[in-house]
Amino acid sequence: MKKVFLGSDIILDALLARAPFHKAAISLIDMAHKSYFEAVTSSEVFVNVHYFLNKLAPATKMESLRRFRSVVLIVGVDDKVIDMALESTFKDFEDAVQYYTAEKEGCNYIITRNAKDYKNSKISILNADQFIQLLSNAK
Repeated sequence: MKKVFLGSDIILDALLARAPFHKAAISLIDMAHKSYFEAVTSSEVFVNVHYFLNKLAPATKMESLRRFRSVVLIVGVDDKVIDMALESTFKDFEDAVQYYTAEKEGCNYIITRNAKDYKNSKISILNADQFIQLLSNAK
């Protein structure tokens, strides 16, 4: 089964219904729920998502996080990941942490809307629409 790292932008698109990206993001999470792939994210991403939900949708944040948590494997960010991110050429530290966490976990894909920040990635970087299309073509 493919392991897919979900970036914070994709998760927030789904949980905050951010148009026009929310439909694909919600479909992606639904596909993970149906076990089309194993969804992975980091503890760092999960905490960041909580932060934004608390600011933008405080009334529904905990229920949204509980539902999302039932679909995703949350993996830790360790000192090795932080050290690699600190030594990397990534312009955005958060992207570096996500990348090295996904690499450590053996993820086949990173799903994000900011593929430009992952230009030297050894992992396939796709947006939600592209990954859904890839899964559809594989059937």
